[in-house]
Amino acid sequence: MIRVGIVGATGYTAVELIKILLRHPEVEITCITSRDETCPHISAVHPRLRDQLNLNFQPLDIDRFAAQVDFGFCCLPHAASAEIVGQLLDKGIKIVDFSADYRLNDVGSFEQWYKVTHPDPDRVGKTAYGIPELFRESIAGASLVANPGCFPSSALLPLVPLLQARLIQSSPIIVDAKTGVSGAGRKPNLKFHYPECNESIAAYGIGTHRHMPEIDQIIKRFADIDTSVIFTPHLTPMDRGILSTIYVQPADQHRPGDLMDCWNDFYKSSPFVRVTDGGVATKNVSGTNFCDVSVSQCRGTLVITSALDNLIKGASGAAVQNFNVMSGFDDTLGML
Repeated sequence: MIRVGIVGATGYTAVELIKILLRHPEVEITCITSRDETCPHISAVHPRLRDQLNLNFQPLDIDRFAAQVDFGFCCLPHAASAEIVGQLLDKGIKIVDFSADYRLNDVGSFEQWYKVTHPDPDRVGKTAYGIPELFRESIAGASLVANPGCFPSSALLPLVPLLQARLIQSSPIIVDAKTGVSGAGRKPNLKFHYPECNESIAAYGIGTHRHMPEIDQIIKRFADIDTSVIFTPHLTPMDRGILSTIYVQPADQHRPGDLMDCWNDFYKSSPFVRVTDGGVATKNVSGTNFCDVSVSQCRGTLVITSALDNLIKGASGAAVQNFNVMSGFDDTLGML
């Protein structure tokens, strides 16, 4: 059994992570941390886990945490995460990091978009990016993996194979994404208060969202193509899920069937990407680690749709999939 610990285990992604790990036959959860010095039982913070995991939260002590675990998942916010990750790596603990601290290619880009000084700059640009369908080899040999952003996963999984095969043009690429409210996390915020977001839909972060450079940089890293993706997220009154509608131009008159053939070939050994010639919907992937993709054509423009659960394939499911690859297990272990 691999002893697993979770740093910052009070949020929505953490509870989904714990639910998956409790099903994993090769995992024992041995430590969960929070900043609450009263050390509550996990059932007091996550009542749905009552009688499933008998642990109390602990304040994070690096030495004590490292003595209790073989593998760690870090669910802290950006900047706060990197301060901890480096110390755990120095103790020989493998880590999947949920924050954005190691996703981007360079420190300057991170500091420009996140407006903070990076606490661990030497690892930036050298960390495996956690989409196993694209970066399996680097993930398998890594001690640190940067879990991807939820929006980038919904865009990169359909776009990267098509750009690599030169089936679509690199510009314009427009990603119109709708997300559930859980994507904002558990911390109270007025605009995510029920009377504010129910019966409403709103665009936000137009031209300024931090996932935009992540999409561009990972496309460049994998497909060696420069893009300037126009990405606009929308908050929708549902708990979970992301639906991305992506508008691209075909190269050399390629049609939807060519894109479907490309996906089917590229993802033939990827159990969590489902290519469909029907419509995709968030309800079809809710609570799963699947990403569904499809494509249609409208007046010469190719219209791609993808759907995933922002808390699972967009966060905790991807993290366990990365853990499986890093540990030499099948991707699906504990997941299906």
